[in-house]
Amino acid sequence: MARGINRVILIGNCGGDPETKYLPNGNAVTNITLATTDSWKDKQTGQQQERTEWHRVVLFGKVAEIAGEYLRKGSQCYIEGRLQTREWEKDGVKRYTTEVVVDMGGTMQLLGGKAEGGDRPQRPQQQNQPRPQSQPQQQPAPDYDSFDDDIPF
Repeated sequence: MARGINRVILIGNCGGDPETKYLPNGNAVTNITLATTDSWKDKQTGQQQERTEWHRVVLFGKVAEIAGEYLRKGSQCYIEGRLQTREWEKDGVKRYTTEVVVDMGGTMQLLGGKAEGGDRPQRPQQQNQPRPQSQPQQQPAPDYDSFDDDIPF
């Protein structure tokens, strides 16, 4: 019997630019805030209602590097990770925060198209130089008659 499942799936928009830092061992850690919005029609007034939830997301490793490089404020992304609550003490007061952790078992996928403002890093443009025409090399067909017919099985 399974002990339990701790899995979070979110699709939302970044509330700000990601903050990437590096641990002493060289691994990247990126923090983002992700906004998810629910909308529904109020039964009493018939008005469209909306509620936005803000989620703290912490990404580790290669996915953290990718998030730091390509996500920007307003970018839409898909996050799959696990919930984790941290505790610390500040000025004698215990504080808690719950985050979505995306590490080896998680996923981050960029959604949406190219950013309008051009804030995303651009790939270097390839110059439109004609490619040298090369003939595909043809491999000679194998000569099946030259194989030894004494197969031991």
